[in-house]
Amino acid sequence: MFSRRHPYLFFLLMLSAVVAFATLGLGLLLIWGTSDSDLIAFDRSSEKVGVIEITGFIAEAGDILGNLKRFREEESIKAIVVRIDSPGGAVGPAQEIFREIGRTVQSKKVIASMGTVAASGGYYVAAAADGIVANPGTITGSIGVIMGYTNFQQILKKIGLVPVVFKSGEYKDMGSPVRDMSDEEKKILQEFVAKIHRQFVEDVAAGRKMEPEKIGKLADGRIYTGEEAKALGLVDRLGNLNDSIEWAGRLAGIEGKVTAVYAREKKLTFIKYLTETAVNGLLGRVFSSLPSAAYLYQPTVAPPP
Repeated sequence: MFSRRHPYLFFLLMLSAVVAFATLGLGLLLIWGTSDSDLIAFDRSSEKVGVIEITGFIAEAGDILGNLKRFREEESIKAIVVRIDSPGGAVGPAQEIFREIGRTVQSKKVIASMGTVAASGGYYVAAAADGIVANPGTITGSIGVIMGYTNFQQILKKIGLVPVVFKSGEYKDMGSPVRDMSDEEKKILQEFVAKIHRQFVEDVAAGRKMEPEKIGKLADGRIYTGEEAKALGLVDRLGNLNDSIEWAGRLAGIEGKVTAVYAREKKLTFIKYLTETAVNGLLGRVFSSLPSAAYLYQPTVAPPP
């Protein structure tokens, strides 16, 4: 039987089929479980502080950009708090959010409030705000870039598959998961990471109004507590979300009690949680084979040697 002659290939094919059906099923459930209500109901009789939450892996920026724009244009919202509980994520979305916060501070005060973790890309987006508030034990910093990929070469050898590649240039398949990387390719990718790291340092320096050289000395990837970050000038105040809302309101000139209104995102019920943790999380890590640079604090996944 095929399963006995080629056990590894049979297992791989069966696993791929299961993943494909599971992904399709979850996709259909996502469509059925999505709520179209993402509108924010404003009470224009009083001045408020808008709160936008950035949680988990930063994979896309669409909802966050939309909420920033809504709060920026809404007259009753006098200031904005960006609540961050994220280890960072993809470079592009983090840069988009950073830019939009930078655009917003031109017209309204924006305060970044750090929760449990606001590291790497999480710190990157916070740096664009007028001020940053962290808990003493918040995990922050991790200013750096990580790039990695999975090499399937040994698995392919065991199941007897030989990859065949046609390419238009020497480096077109750089980072291929089916062959070893050359020294020159490693050098190119390391230089690529260095360029993105430079962008990180320069943007943080501009947002924090600090010298790039000073940020560069802190940008070796290490994490800091909120308390340490404040001493280093990476954070302005120690406090919680309520402290951040109060500060934002006072900066905006709100007198009396400061009231917060939260941005509403599209709700995907419990299916969203399952999809993000299963499909985009574990399965994405197992089956991803392409090199990807990220502003991400993720000590459990190391880049290839």
